[in-house]
Amino acid sequence: MEIQGKDNASAQLVSLEYDRGTIVVKGLTHEIPPLKWDPRTRCLRALAYKYFEVKKSLELLGLKIQDNVLSPVKGSIGVALLKSLRSYQEEAVEAWMKAGKRGIIVLPTGTGKTLIAIKIIALLNEPTMVIVPTLELLEQWRLEISKSLNVNVGIVGGGFRELSFVTVSTYNSAYIHAEDLGDKFKLLVFDEVHHLAGENFRQIALLSAAPYRLGLTATFEREDGKHVDLLDLVGDVVYRKSVYEMKSKHLADFDLVRIYVELTDEERRKFEYLYSMYKDFLERKNWRLKSLQDFKRLIMMSGLSREARRALIAWRNARLLILNSVSKLEILRDLLRIHQNDRILIFTELNKVVKKISKMLLIPEITYKTNLNERAMVMELFKKGIYKAVVTSKVLEEGIDVPDANVAIVLSGTASRRSFIQRLGRILRPMPGKKALLYEVVVKGTPEVVISRRRRKGLVGS
Repeated sequence: MEIQGKDNASAQLVSLEYDRGTIVVKGLTHEIPPLKWDPRTRCLRALAYKYFEVKKSLELLGLKIQDNVLSPVKGSIGVALLKSLRSYQEEAVEAWMKAGKRGIIVLPTGTGKTLIAIKIIALLNEPTMVIVPTLELLEQWRLEISKSLNVNVGIVGGGFRELSFVTVSTYNSAYIHAEDLGDKFKLLVFDEVHHLAGENFRQIALLSAAPYRLGLTATFEREDGKHVDLLDLVGDVVYRKSVYEMKSKHLADFDLVRIYVELTDEERRKFEYLYSMYKDFLERKNWRLKSLQDFKRLIMMSGLSREARRALIAWRNARLLILNSVSKLEILRDLLRIHQNDRILIFTELNKVVKKISKMLLIPEITYKTNLNERAMVMELFKKGIYKAVVTSKVLEEGIDVPDANVAIVLSGTASRRSFIQRLGRILRPMPGKKALLYEVVVKGTPEVVISRRRRKGLVGS
């Protein structure tokens, strides 16, 4: 096929259209990256997130392009009432703009990532969708954008589907409606962008033709390694600061305190019996579990092998024994007495342990089963100081703003550095003279010791 040069008025005409999360090219039949021939519709096709790559490839061939891809929501931002940004926030905005208006900003919780995004939204003044993980965050973003940008904010999520020039959606709702939303916005803002790497949520990015993309997170790396996919879906990490770089400057000063406890004699006997059963199985199979994927392999095998299932159950029961250790609860009582005038968040991994602590010590609880109204009431009373402590699992790791919380007690957790950083971030909101404390309660002679050291080792580069 002959293709005319760029300056030839008779250059071949091709059309670009959006079709359910893909870019369709008509008027051309030979494949060029990233376009593939679709024999069903007899046209070239690529995923929508390759829109500008497709367009650039066609332009380099000197083709005349009729571009019908984007059908953006109409509107504009009024007179913006933006808050003054700190120097590092301005640096982050500038870095993102220089990187082609794509990329990820990694900053600790409490350093104003929302304000950075709002400044970018105002500068671009393009149809924008902000995607967040929870309904609480959806409401927080809606209020902050409404106050700052003088614009009606649309909502997709929580039973609403109202598109506006600036729209906020949950990841769940954006995923459900990804094919319909893919041509409606030019800027996508992914709050807590590490969620986007999940198998389902990544469809939001893949099926969108939005050319401009901003990712925000305090914890870029994922234990499964899938964060590397975000570099293609959103862009490179364009700006990054660790917790320690921000400590005492833009975040509260803090200390990390590790408290070692012992199992009782009976607990120790049970633990050693159960854990040796698990370790013996791994040794017989010559397995070394170095990653989450390795452990998933064991879980899969437990469905086929009775021996693997026994080992997995032994591991789970040994873990439960550590999580429910009598010594941990005794230390918790001591810490609550020491910090009776402070605002305390207690984190433990399992909901059953949350309930046990709540009933035993009469501390309000928040889990994924707590309805939104009750959760809001508990947090409001906590902020006012009526409740001095709240016990939770993973629910409060993201999406809460508690400036007065200054003590976190981690009774148990996963090996995830992300969870650790997020829990620390809950108590680092700056206030005059504030000093935050995070306690880790760790059982001696168990895998908790290794996990704790691994989390802390990676904290400096967070």
